[in-house]
Amino acid sequence: MSNPTAAMLVIGDEILSGRTRDSNMNHLAKALTEHGIALQEARMISDDHATIVRQVREMAEVYDHVFTSGGIGPTHDDITAEAVADAMGAACGIRDDARAILQAHYDRSGQELNEARLRMARIPDGADLIDNPVSAAPGFTLGNVHVMAGVPKIFEAMLAGVLPTLTGGAPMISDSLRVERGEGDIAAPLGHLAEAHPEVSIGSYPFQSSNGKYGSNVVVRSQDSDAVAVVMGKLRGLFPEAA
Repeated sequence: MSNPTAAMLVIGDEILSGRTRDSNMNHLAKALTEHGIALQEARMISDDHATIVRQVREMAEVYDHVFTSGGIGPTHDDITAEAVADAMGAACGIRDDARAILQAHYDRSGQELNEARLRMARIPDGADLIDNPVSAAPGFTLGNVHVMAGVPKIFEAMLAGVLPTLTGGAPMISDSLRVERGEGDIAAPLGHLAEAHPEVSIGSYPFQSSNGKYGSNVVVRSQDSDAVAVVMGKLRGLFPEAA
């Protein structure tokens, strides 16, 4: 049986403008791989309601899980909650359980739960809250869509709470070999090896080091550790000089 599949939507004009560097996709990819869920697609989109609705609908129909980051804060451009609700056909408003979490948090810190902060209690009907142990404001899961904050520390904490609730598959095993030859020189033998071993995925990722040497890191991936070991042995036979 194949592993569950996933996609990610990174939402935010600040990402697309280059003002903020995204790290959440990399963190999600690693965490899902370890959990046995295959991240198969990631898109970066703007803070536009219609765009978010369209992308969420498309992805939710194709993949077992959709993860979003960004757009659930207190400012006017934080529109992800309403857009995801529209995409999934749910109403969205201030929810009492989310309000209570925020009220307790701001009472403890001696701050006011003002109108702007209350925006973070907008939760679609039927959604389950995602705990936020960093700054209290919750994310949520609606159907197969998991909506989380864009701040990396908060995103990572929310994901740590969500993953144990998701059914995963066999984790992906990988190994690599550094070959100091150009891709044009190794393409043919790698192609033959890949054709002979369809049970594994073989990728070639070129590099050029600071001392001017160039080559490729050849990565072998599979859920079958024995298959990875067999192919790695054949790779070392093809490129005995490799590290």
